[in-house]
Amino acid sequence: MKDSRPYAIDDPDGVYFVTFATVYWIDVFTRKRYKDIVVESLKFCQEKKGLDLFAWCLMTNHIHLILRAKEGFNLSDILRDFKKFTASQIIRSMQEDPESRKEWILWLFEQAAKKNSRNTLHQFWQQDNHPEQIFTEKFGAQKLDYLHNNPVEEGWVENPWDYLYSSARNYAGEKGLLEVLFL
Repeated sequence: MKDSRPYAIDDPDGVYFVTFATVYWIDVFTRKRYKDIVVESLKFCQEKKGLDLFAWCLMTNHIHLILRAKEGFNLSDILRDFKKFTASQIIRSMQEDPESRKEWILWLFEQAAKKNSRNTLHQFWQQDNHPEQIFTEKFGAQKLDYLHNNPVEEGWVENPWDYLYSSARNYAGEKGLLEVLFL
């Protein structure tokens, strides 16, 4: 049965472009330890949760992914578990490790949680994923180009493959942080 929402994961075999961001677009991923939690969590989802990853790019406050669920797995469940786990791990790391912005960021996460009945103490990620199913090769190439060029557009690197937290390295024939399937 097709979902009536304009952006929904309604094809269990579909390949999707998804984006999700931290609440208030807080620049959390300026610290390596938080980026590494995301990378390790994606790797776990690939190995244990049935995630097929085609492309990814982690920015300071959001992540872009092109992905699908393997047969027998549910993409919505994978994304829910990924977001829940990364949120709890990053918040715990932030509470335990020296973080100069800790009080301010945790306060913002608390404020976001107060506005959302699904959360009790902190809300890390925004609720939506804005999934867009990739139906055509042209649309997939467009999203892949957009995703990989994010760090270039921000002026962080000159070439997409120079950015470590992205699959652009894989597409350039180099080893990336994560294994990806190619679109």
